[in-house]
Amino acid sequence: MEKFGDIIKSEKPVLVDFFATWCGPCKMMHPILEELSGKVGEKARILKVDIDKNEELAALYRVQSVPTLMVFQNGEIKWRASGVHSAADLEKELEKYY
Repeated sequence: MEKFGDIIKSEKPVLVDFFATWCGPCKMMHPILEELSGKVGEKARILKVDIDKNEELAALYRVQSVPTLMVFQNGEIKWRASGVHSAADLEKELEKYY
């Protein structure tokens, strides 16, 4: 199983969705991320992190509301936002890092 720290060190941008199963807006993000995955293909990676199962990771990145989305590249946070975002907006953000 890949480790989070190794995944975010990729040169390929990694969009991380910090979510919770009990969160309504988080549930809205699931089909949006599915659509985004189809659009970006192999150019970026999308990773979902359940904050209740990964409390230390959520604390490390100061996730205080869900969903919180972050783009990592080479181990650095390149972009961060909370709330629901459209696939088109997320695609535009990811395109900056291809």
